[in-house]
Amino acid sequence: MTIIGITGGIGSGKSLVCRMLEEHGYAVFYCDDEAKRIIRSDTQVRGALSQLIDGVYAADGTLQKSVLAAYLCRGADHAARVDAIVHPAVRRAFIAWTKRQTAERVFMECALLFESGFDQLCHQTALIYAPADVRIERVMQRDSVSREQALRWMALQMPEEEKRRRAHHIIYNAREGEMPDIAPLLNN
Repeated sequence: MTIIGITGGIGSGKSLVCRMLEEHGYAVFYCDDEAKRIIRSDTQVRGALSQLIDGVYAADGTLQKSVLAAYLCRGADHAARVDAIVHPAVRRAFIAWTKRQTAERVFMECALLFESGFDQLCHQTALIYAPADVRIERVMQRDSVSREQALRWMALQMPEEEKRRRAHHIIYNAREGEMPDIAPLLNN
């Protein structure tokens, strides 16, 4: 089985590319979705996060997303502490998922593919690339946030040039209304 990791900065179009891959019949593991599920339901992760971040879960056990987001936005060291709790559980879930797959090629969508070390689980990696100004505009429209907030979120991720250097494939997704060319992901 060939595993291809899909990454890109916020607003680059990772989700669009992954939907296109699914339309071609490929299975995609979504790390962000799995992390959200784990944060809400895994008792060990919930316990560790509760010890790390005061008030991250309400009295009824509901995740307080604003508390978690505020903690994460306090800097890279805070994000690293959360990642050290969540990433091992996501890694285990991905490995279990791959064991259930029967296709010759599967994909992992992961915004923090290189930062998390999850690229080590992949045979190839692909960066979905769009210039910063395009990504900022997309994030502002999609999430109804200010330019400053979009820039803060972008600052938490690895610089695009570093991702470009590490990726096996670069899929350009800069033009609105034009679908990205995913052929390199299907033919290698």
